[in-house]
Amino acid sequence: MPAFLVGHAAHPDWRAALALAGTQIEARQAALEHSGAGPLTLGFAYFSDHFAPHAQALLAELRRRWPGLAWVGSVGVGVCAGGVEYIDEPALALMLAPLPKGRFEVFSGARKLQHIDPYTALVHADPATPDLQDLITEMSDRTESGYLFGGLASSRAASVHLADGVWQGGLSGVAFTREVALLSRVTQGSQPVGPTREVTGCDRNIVTELDGEPALDCLLRDLGLPALDDPRAALPRLRATLVGLTDAADTALVRPGQFGTDTRVRHLVGLDPSRHAVAVADLLQPGMRLAFCQRDVQAARRDLVRICSEIRDELETAAEAAGAGGAPGPAEAARRIQGALYVSCTGRGGPHFGGPSAELKIIQRALGDVPLVGFFAAGEIARHHLYGYTGVLTVFVSAT
Repeated sequence: MPAFLVGHAAHPDWRAALALAGTQIEARQAALEHSGAGPLTLGFAYFSDHFAPHAQALLAELRRRWPGLAWVGSVGVGVCAGGVEYIDEPALALMLAPLPKGRFEVFSGARKLQHIDPYTALVHADPATPDLQDLITEMSDRTESGYLFGGLASSRAASVHLADGVWQGGLSGVAFTREVALLSRVTQGSQPVGPTREVTGCDRNIVTELDGEPALDCLLRDLGLPALDDPRAALPRLRATLVGLTDAADTALVRPGQFGTDTRVRHLVGLDPSRHAVAVADLLQPGMRLAFCQRDVQAARRDLVRICSEIRDELETAAEAAGAGGAPGPAEAARRIQGALYVSCTGRGGPHFGGPSAELKIIQRALGDVPLVGFFAAGEIARHHLYGYTGVLTVFVSAT
């Protein structure tokens, strides 16, 4: 049986939501204890921004109900668990894990890593933090693998995140040693509408040249638009256009028409007809690759299925190589997944994928009914990158 325990509920009162989620967990806790999985040690808590003003009281109640556990988590405008999405409603999702002590350590701005050699880390952050990308890169450099996963708190109230305390600003989360087996994948939600070009001229966030040509001319050509003689006619297409950015040393496309995981999607924030330039919501450097793109529901669906299939295939292959009992296949992959975390963009979720909880149902159909919680973030973190319009799926797997 999976070793991680999940409970989730929606209710206007955070106390009632916690009680309902807690009842679900405790109903399974006795069976877990008899399985020899070890004591519960780490809790993940994601709660909607309706509960943000009560974060301190919520954390205190979590500690009272499950004493001795370390807690990490974040607020979001939506949270998820299993195949269910709670978007814009008061809800919370909890997952409790029996990881051996000494294999993880909680950190925050007030509590530095001291006791383990971090291999990877789950990271939550306040999107208003100055120099956030630099902090993410610095944290990535502190881990042996260089791989982070997580997301930015999203909230119409306080952008709080949990790490054995309630924090605003900065980063917090939990680091894991090499002994905690993880698989993580990034899914993109946008599709290029033109070729990938090299940034040959830029000034901070202003792109003046692409492949030696005026950037605005390239944009209009890729979108099939005439010159901006009538900006109002072009405005609807321009508003729907985003920018995919990739560092010079990274992979822009995995195949024609599909971004690689190193591509960060950013907003197109302005045009400068006098300089034939475009402005994007990120800092640029010469040598970067850039492709204009648009969000595409079918491409997002295909890519989400792809990352789930990659995770399942890797687990099936590992089981076959290890000579696991029974025929390797989807059931064997699901058995090895002890728990999962999914961080998606606030611009994704069921409403974008075509129906209530549609995004999480795709994952559930692909991986099986595995323990999973997560939230809808104001930005997604994978490796040392800060993404937008993506999903980051991470699974904890058993050794056998």
